[in-house]
Amino acid sequence: MGKLITVVGNSGTGKTTLTLKLCEVGSFTALFEKNVERPFQKRFNEDLKGFALSNQVDFLLFRAEQEVFVRENDIVGVQDGGLDQDFHVFTKRFRQKGYLEDDEFHLCERLYSALRLFLPLPDLIIRLTAPISILAERMTKRQREIDIEKSEDLVELEKLIEAWLTKDLSVPIIHIDASKDDPSYSTVIDGLVQEIKNKLKIK
Repeated sequence: MGKLITVVGNSGTGKTTLTLKLCEVGSFTALFEKNVERPFQKRFNEDLKGFALSNQVDFLLFRAEQEVFVRENDIVGVQDGGLDQDFHVFTKRFRQKGYLEDDEFHLCERLYSALRLFLPLPDLIIRLTAPISILAERMTKRQREIDIEKSEDLVELEKLIEAWLTKDLSVPIIHIDASKDDPSYSTVIDGLVQEIKNKLKIK
């Protein structure tokens, strides 16, 4: 059975960049969010309340399908975000903002709980952190075709991440300071890959 790593953190911490670098240096398999390719994402961007439910259901299922692929193959898969962050952070944030009604949120909650009943938690979480001021500056500079999160969401997203990760997940967490001016993670990548291999007991 394959091993699963999730790279989690607030918007602008560099989850996708680190995922790419880990897979390049560690010969792992990258499993990206691919938000532009998802069937409801553009419509959600244009009609937040109208397509929030269908978009979140699609993302939860898509992330679960990625996990199934990893577990059925002898690989180490690395997700940027992942099933748990999609539910505990983004689905909950969309409920806070009124994009999801309570009954719609509870439908997502039931789906997430059912998926986790049959899928084991990740083997390792890599947690990226950086001050909100730095993340806000990065968000103003990045250009994405679709970007649901806004700079004003960063504080609340961080609270949701903290609330989720302070629970007893029984999953080891590696903490990485993403505030340093090292956009390619060149100063930490070799040591991080070795630490991952040690924790997962792989060569």
